Amino acid sequence: MIYITGDLHGDYDFDKLPTFAEKHPELTLDDYVIVAGDFGIWSATDIEFGLKRHEALPFTLLFVDGNHEHFDALNALPVENWHGGKVHRLKDNVLHLMRGQVFEIEGKTFFTFGGATSNDKDYRIQGEDWFPEEVPSDDDIVEANRNLERVHFKVDYIVTHSCDEKTLYYPLIKNARAFFVVRPENGILSYFEEKVDYGHWYFAHFHVDGEINDKKTVLYEQIIRIV
Repeated sequence: MIYITGDLHGDYDFDKLPTFAEKHPELTLDDYVIVAGDFGIWSATDIEFGLKRHEALPFTLLFVDGNHEHFDALNALPVENWHGGKVHRLKDNVLHLMRGQVFEIEGKTFFTFGGATSNDKDYRIQGEDWFPEEVPSDDDIVEANRNLERVHFKVDYIVTHSCDEKTLYYPLIKNARAFFVVRPENGILSYFEEKVDYGHWYFAHFHVDGEINDKKTVLYEQIIRIV
């Protein structure tokens, strides 16, 4: 089984996962919960010592990166190939699904493309709690196109942290925060919106739950089954 949810922000929104596990005692490490960004890796110490509660979960935890991640710590990890795409393995049951990858999990294909702009970056310190790598790069786009070509630009699911530009104008998203700014990642994701034939698109970032339309869902607190 595969489930998906929104931001964890480290320990801030973590409790939804053990609560979910208690309600689903049938889950094993062969089942997956995907976090759509802002997983909450604040430092290299978090990876080494701060994931004890994550390791204790009965399922495998997958995540795309958001904007509030320690990218120096993530990028220092060795890259593995897993289910057809590249990952960083933080723990045996905690994996970072890298940008621009296509994974095949339980017979379904997933295109992953994390990253987003921090709206509070002016109040953060570069290299400590803010990193330019939060915004997808040209290399990320090249990697994505290379992998999408393998599947003829057709996937079952897209998982991102933010959304394409058009989706920003839906009331649920536009009214979700006190700010409304089009960011570089929105343009990049609009590019993939036009190129990729997909079944459903899941994203987070805006701290709301709801259906945008019959093809897109934004998540925060909800954990929903997709496979």
